[in-house]
Amino acid sequence: MLLSLEQVTRLYGIVIGVNDVTLALPEGAHGILGPNGAGKSTLLNLITGQLRPSKGKLTVLGHSPRDPALLRRLGYLPGSEGMYADVSAIEWVTYLTQLQGFRAADARQMATRAMARVQLAEVQDRKISTFSRGMRQRTRLAQAIAHEPELLILDEAFSGLDPIARHAMTTLLQQWIAEGRSLLIASHVLHEIESLTRSFLLISGGRLLASGSTEEISRLLTSVPATVELALNEPRKLAAQLVASGLVDSVRVEADRLHATTGSGRELAQFLAEQSISGALEISEVRSSDDSLQDVFHSLMKLHRGIA
Repeated sequence: MLLSLEQVTRLYGIVIGVNDVTLALPEGAHGILGPNGAGKSTLLNLITGQLRPSKGKLTVLGHSPRDPALLRRLGYLPGSEGMYADVSAIEWVTYLTQLQGFRAADARQMATRAMARVQLAEVQDRKISTFSRGMRQRTRLAQAIAHEPELLILDEAFSGLDPIARHAMTTLLQQWIAEGRSLLIASHVLHEIESLTRSFLLISGGRLLASGSTEEISRLLTSVPATVELALNEPRKLAAQLVASGLVDSVRVEADRLHATTGSGRELAQFLAEQSISGALEISEVRSSDDSLQDVFHSLMKLHRGIA
């Protein structure tokens, strides 16, 4: 088991950072999604042992987060940069690798391999102050992976990166996952998570709203209306039938297109199929909200806010 949390709460005085979170995650790649201030960084700080829970229990790879035996098994890229601008990149990565308990010579070799992996070998002797934002972020990733951790934990790893740097970071992390390594990445940007994994946790207001694969969460959203758009020969006739049947919550017609929202997606699909097969309708196109992370995220947020 990668992570196990049992009723974990973290308080900052009277402010709740994480609120009664219980979950268990297997090895693999997982995303933590939520808006800014949702509690993502607090959760990561609990997992990495930088914070103690005010209540509850958690283990990481079977250990307490503050167990020294866990240190070498984790790689961590925090949300804040915290780099020494006047030292070279290789010196900085080597130094932080030594802090993991490795000898200086071994740490240097590991840092050199990591800098090559993030494609910065040719500039590793330059001072960090001369690096672009993307190069600094890749250097930070190098220090997180230099000691070949079992679990890599990233907090807003794509923050401030331009499209080229984002692509490079995504490629590196996809390779990491392809090697069978575990990853936990927190972000408020949906497509960043979706490019890496379909398994995610959704956090808002310090609470865990949902966890699992996108498909699993989608199947739970029965109370959230789905949107459907159809192109057909008699949209007004179908609109009247749908309203009379109670299969839709709302419907409107624009030219040859019908737009509807429904909380009975399966029943609506069956009705449309029957009408089409019988020849009563000539449907040329059907579109619906898919199971993308964007749709799942917004649907869950609606449920959380009580507006679905």
